[in-house]
Amino acid sequence: MTLLLMAAGSGSRYGKLKQFDALGPMQEFLMEFSIHDALKYGFRHIVVITKLENQEFLKEYLDKRLPKSIQLDVLVQDINDLPESVNLSVQRLKPWGTAHAVWTARHVIKGQFVIINADDYYGQKAFEGAANFMKHNENVNHFALVSYNLQETLSEHGSVSRGVCASNGKELTHIKEYTKISKIGNQIIDQDSNTVLDNEAIVSMNFWICSSKIFDYIATYFEAFLQHKTNHEKAEIYLPFVAQEMMLNGHVKVEVIPSNSSWFGVTYYKDKENAVETLKSLTESGSYPSPLW
Repeated sequence: MTLLLMAAGSGSRYGKLKQFDALGPMQEFLMEFSIHDALKYGFRHIVVITKLENQEFLKEYLDKRLPKSIQLDVLVQDINDLPESVNLSVQRLKPWGTAHAVWTARHVIKGQFVIINADDYYGQKAFEGAANFMKHNENVNHFALVSYNLQETLSEHGSVSRGVCASNGKELTHIKEYTKISKIGNQIIDQDSNTVLDNEAIVSMNFWICSSKIFDYIATYFEAFLQHKTNHEKAEIYLPFVAQEMMLNGHVKVEVIPSNSSWFGVTYYKDKENAVETLKSLTESGSYPSPLW
């Protein structure tokens, strides 16, 4: 089983590269705890998508820590990595988005794989649920999303963006992106749309289980996206939008798997204190060894 971690972000709201901030009791990165959880439940291939300037460092860093039996690929999300049918010359600094980050791994991943953010903590039960799904799923058109409750994914230090999900039983039917969610009094409100959201709403935290079928669809989606010149400078292609289009067009079904875990992340620098304390507590309670490797 393969775990893909998206670690090419710039950390603009955090103020530094949060993927490489030392948050663990022994200065571990947050992504190391997700990798540790994945290995515990049978994952044996780790793929990390990062920037060119971080590739060599991250490859050396993880090589020293991971068991030698684990396959590791550290890949660069390259702005110039475009579908073969596209002939585009554009001056652009910003990456093409999370779907493009995933597409970067098309040459090294075959079959099912899990996608997560490198700067989020998802919890051990989330990886257990993902592993169980993958072990019993042989249908390349059957994807899954590990879901969390909205009220458990907020930051005390600023608004957040979340994909709020609708489902029919276990089947995901729709994702709507809200970009400025905050808790105000006893309510959770998206301030951009002035929408009051259900505290118990299920949300996507970019914990997806896909098959390699998604790579071809991303290429098609990307080609259509690039036909519009207004997208060339700053617009991005987001993984949830690609997954939803695949779902709505009948290419895949997406099962919703409750995480049964607590999530936390480091959207803002002030979130760091909670992350450090939580990882310390989890380690002291025996959930993780110290040092981790």
